[in-house]
Amino acid sequence: MTKLPFVGLLLVLSAGCVSSGAYEKAVAVNAACEARERKLNERERATVAALARTTEELAGAQDARAAAENAVSALDTKVRDLEARVAELRADLAGKTGELVRFRAAKLTADARAALYQDLLKRFRKMVDAGELAVVVRDGRMVLQLSNDVLFDAGKKELKPAGKTALESVAAVLKSIEHRHFQVAGHTDDQPIKLSPYKSNWELSSARALEVVRFLVKHGMKPDVLSAAGYGEYDPVADGKSNPARTKNRRIEITVVPELDELVTVPIK
Repeated sequence: MTKLPFVGLLLVLSAGCVSSGAYEKAVAVNAACEARERKLNERERATVAALARTTEELAGAQDARAAAENAVSALDTKVRDLEARVAELRADLAGKTGELVRFRAAKLTADARAALYQDLLKRFRKMVDAGELAVVVRDGRMVLQLSNDVLFDAGKKELKPAGKTALESVAAVLKSIEHRHFQVAGHTDDQPIKLSPYKSNWELSSARALEVVRFLVKHGMKPDVLSAAGYGEYDPVADGKSNPARTKNRRIEITVVPELDELVTVPIK
């Protein structure tokens, strides 16, 4: 229904000469229209305000969602970093554990070899004190050194009586050591061969090493734990051409052959 202004309503009424009842009815209708318009305006304003609030809330919610997504992304990155760090620490721990195991195994091996060295030194003490034998460590290997002057005459491979006595004592000790191999090596000085059936010091040193091996086997050592080598003058323990140096270089060495995991320096106490 179309609403008419009050003055317009009067003009309509006066022009039409309507009755007072009709006039009052028209006024009531107009008032109702105005009240309805006010209500509609209020509802419109309320709707606009609600829309504004909702739009604002939506913007806030979108900002919160964006912040949450950024936080989740940051947390994902942190989780990946932490997982990588955990993997790194586990690998480091595994490496350190393996290193510790290897160190302990090496220490046990070194301790066992040191104990063997001390045992040999103790059991050969009389011979060491008598100058017949030396217990040394060369290149991480335990070695018994016996002077050729005690064992052999010059240029010969046959054992002298004093040499046989010394080697009998050596055999008695070495045959009691289980799970070990021994290399017998002959060494000479740098003097050329004279008045000897051997053409070189290599041949002489090899023949002497074999002679010692045969003697050790004869006195109880197992042949499968023994080997022989001849070095001639090419592995000296003393430098120089003096008589004392040459005396040291003329020797038989009996090496306790180490296992592969035993090639470490033996601590000498």
